[in-house]
This record gives sequence, C-alpha cells and structure tokens, in this order.
Amino acid sequence: MLPLQGLLVLDFSQFLSGPSAALRLADLGARVIKIERPDGGDLCRRLYISDLELDGDSTLFHSINRNKESFAANLKDPADFAKVKKLVEQADVLIQNFRPGVMDKIGFGYEMVKAINPRLVYAEVTGYGKEGPWKDKPGQDLLVQSLSGLTWLSGDEEQGPVPFGLAIADMMAGAHLVQGILACLVRRGITGKGGLVEVSLLESVLDFQFEVLTTYLNDGGKAPVRSSVRNAHAYLGAPYGIYETADGYLALAMGSIPRLGELLGSAEVAAYTDSATWFSERDTIKRLLKEHLKQETTAYWLARLEPADYWCAEVFTWDKLTSHEAFQGLRMTQEVVRENGVAMSTTRCPIRIDGEVLSSPAGSPRIGQHNDRLEQEFIPITQ
Repeated sequence: MLPLQGLLVLDFSQFLSGPSAALRLADLGARVIKIERPDGGDLCRRLYISDLELDGDSTLFHSINRNKESFAANLKDPADFAKVKKLVEQADVLIQNFRPGVMDKIGFGYEMVKAINPRLVYAEVTGYGKEGPWKDKPGQDLLVQSLSGLTWLSGDEEQGPVPFGLAIADMMAGAHLVQGILACLVRRGITGKGGLVEVSLLESVLDFQFEVLTTYLNDGGKAPVRSSVRNAHAYLGAPYGIYETADGYLALAMGSIPRLGELLGSAEVAAYTDSATWFSERDTIKRLLKEHLKQETTAYWLARLEPADYWCAEVFTWDKLTSHEAFQGLRMTQEVVRENGVAMSTTRCPIRIDGEVLSSPAGSPRIGQHNDRLEQEFIPITQ
C-alpha cells in the first residue's frame, strides 16, 4: 500500500509548479483529479520545450501530468460549478497556482473552501507572495531567477548573468508545496482540521540559495565573484570546475591542490601549498589546470585520480549516461500509456518506499476524459 493511498487531490493548477506537486502526491499513492477548462484545458498542453508533440499535447504536459484524471468544467457555468463544489467537499487536498485573487473570483478561494470542507488542505503557489509591490508580476521562472540573484552564480565572470538551465524556481516551489501539504496532513491527523499552505517561486529560489545567501548576509554584503576560468561555484576555490581533456571533459571537486598537482604530474600546480591561495589565486591555478588537462584523455586522468580517492568524475552526455549500467540499474525510466494506447518514455518518481521503486503506467489524461466516471462515482455531483 502506498503512503497516500485513499487521499483525493484536486489539481486546479497549470504549467509546472502546481502540477509537479500534484504529480508527486500521485506517485505516492494519492488520487489526483485535474480540474480543467473544456476549451483547451491546462495551458501546459500547448507549452512546448521542443517541437515534439504526442497525441495532441506537449511532451512537457505528458511528463508532469501522468497518473492523473481529468475533469473538465466551465466554472462560470452554475451546473459545472456545483459539480466541482461537490468534489471539493470530498477532497483532502486542493492545489492552485493562479495569481492572487483569481480563485476568490472563481468561488474557490481559501476562506470559501474552508467553510465547506474544514478538513481540506488548501495549497497554493504564487510568483512573489500575495502582498508587496511584486504580487501582480507574472510568476514566470526566468523572470523569478533574474530577480532572485541566482543568475550571478552560474557561468564565468565575464559572461554576465547566466540563468539556470532548468525551470528551477517552478520545480523547487513544487517540492516545497509537497512538503507543506504533507506536514498539514500529519497535523490534520492529530487535530482533524486542514490548513493553508503557501509557497512562492521567489521564496523557493531564495531558499535554494541558502548556502551562498547566508554567506552574503554574514560577510559584510560582499557580492559573489565567479571564476573567470571554468566556474562551477562562485564561493569555492580551485580546483572546483569542469575542464576539457584531450577527448572530453573532467569534473574536479574540492581537494588539496598540492596533492592534485602530484597526481597530475604538474609541478606548477603542486607549488600552491598554502591553502589560502586556493581562493586568492583561484583563476591562476585553474588556468594551469586547464592547459595541463588538455594534454591527456579523460580516462588517463581518471586512472590517476580515482585510485587516490581524489574527487573527480567524467562528464557524461545523456547518450553515455543512459547506456551506462549504473543508470540502467536505477530503473529511472518508465513507459506510460494513455487510454488510447499512445505511449511515452519518461522518468519515474525518485523516491523508494520500503525498498520498492514507485512507478505507474498511467499516462496523462485527455481533457475531460474522466467526467462520466467521476460523476457516477461521486453521485451527489449530479444531484
């Protein structure tokens, strides 16, 4: 039995943050019903991150809405509104990520829902919170990254701001939302009452930077200084970074510079015996490493570093990763299938429960696919 089996989750959300949270609850056993507009549904159905479309919807939609049901409803129509209200009365969790005030206008704001279902955990994601001068700004991932300071941590110093290569604000907010939901469900088990969980993209991406923001807040407000040579962390000294070799790339993490110089056969690198210089002379040391490591293959360097337990790794492409036995042993991918037989390969839930891998073959739903079944199951909806 999965931990959340028996819980009913209503997913009013769109795009990434809310749906990713609902997906994780589904992976853990909850029954998740997407509440969608009949005319187009979740806008993510048409949000393409490549030119790849499957069965009329974007692969992004498929990947974060697998293992869910869909109930199509026009909430401006009194009959549809009444049906969804009956679902809300019986739900355990409601997730939404509209701008502040939208759900109140629709009729499903927190105070309204709390009045009809005091046991429900109401979870919402905003871009920047519900108060303050930014509350009505669009909560889009790149915009949040840009406002958060995150873009000054990636890339080399001379590059200017560089965004993270994923929708990290959305993904972190979704993960934080799940944490809050689960905490409120535990509390409900004790008190019998639900609650309101609120996260914002901005707060989530600020928390994502807790390590370096804490440094900034306690060192007199010094701005991060990225390396101009193979930067990988603005606050770490040499050798931290990824370096080109004769046939690929090699990642070097933290470690003794003199020891590294010895292992690589570089007297110039080994000469930096004072650990203080590993940051003060960071770029000089990294330039030496950059030139030296080009002389031999990645395998050559790994054969010298790994037996000495020096922290390093080859830099894989997805092709090389997915063909490696280490990846295959994780069973990290699964095939999901829609009701009409359309199949897609995607990742599975990364969590294991009692040693079991959590996977589900259920693909994403078509708009309103489960209306008839849900109306029959939740009989009061049709009355």
